[in-house]
Amino acid sequence: MTTQAASTDLDLPAPESLARGDFDLVVRRLADDLAFGSDASRLVGSGLEYASSRPYVPGDSVRLLNWRLTARTGKPFVREYEALKRTAVYIVVDTSASMAVASTARSKHDLAVWIAAALGLVAHRRMSPVALVAGGTREVPLVASLSRNDLWRALEPLRAHGFAESTEVGARVRRVAEQAERASVIVVLSDLHDPAAVPAIRHASQRHDTLAIHLGDPAESRPLRAGFLRAREAETGRTWFTGSRRALLDPSLVQDELIRAGADYLRIETDEPFIPALRQHLAARGLFARGRG
Repeated sequence: MTTQAASTDLDLPAPESLARGDFDLVVRRLADDLAFGSDASRLVGSGLEYASSRPYVPGDSVRLLNWRLTARTGKPFVREYEALKRTAVYIVVDTSASMAVASTARSKHDLAVWIAAALGLVAHRRMSPVALVAGGTREVPLVASLSRNDLWRALEPLRAHGFAESTEVGARVRRVAEQAERASVIVVLSDLHDPAAVPAIRHASQRHDTLAIHLGDPAESRPLRAGFLRAREAETGRTWFTGSRRALLDPSLVQDELIRAGADYLRIETDEPFIPALRQHLAARGLFARGRG
């Protein structure tokens, strides 16, 4: 399948199956679709204040170029803005073993990577520092950066799924919430199988604008036609028998719990397009426009 063949995001191939250049092109298109018709001030919190200009270095966004100073000096300069006016965006991507579940054409991991990449690029285009944080056992630096190169470098190892990874989503969310220097936006892309995930998201929402994107596979909740299912949870090793498939977490209960704590919640399953639902949710909630100081 070529990148041009995907008429909706449901038709997207697995991120790791694409060459780097094709992956970048798909991410740019998804970011365009996600941002279409939305307020250009989103993802920058209370706005940016110009502070000074400095010489351009590789990796700086072309959107930050100070064209007047560049024309006057003959050398490229970029504008710098007051850091305190920026809203950093931290995107925690669950890379644990359970994210490999796939009864449809794409897995929860594929879905998480595409959403994280699109959100990250939209935030970057609007001059918000972005950090991508793996929620499995692999290490990804927790540094929010305005460098587009840093975004692509962080996405590259996330594209390949490590099937043996256990979950650290709860611990990573708490780490982000506690280490972020000021109120930020935290987006969690996970199936929430980690028992510590929901409490950590509640904790993070006390200080940060937090969105839990609860990813699911239809096989986790649809009834069996007959017989019993023996299920083993990849994260904890817990095993149970049931006469019907059941969600490990009831989405409606999780939604109620997180909303009461002040977080935002969105459920997306692997057999449905994510761009329309995500775009509508962000526009309705104004998550990236609120800012908390």
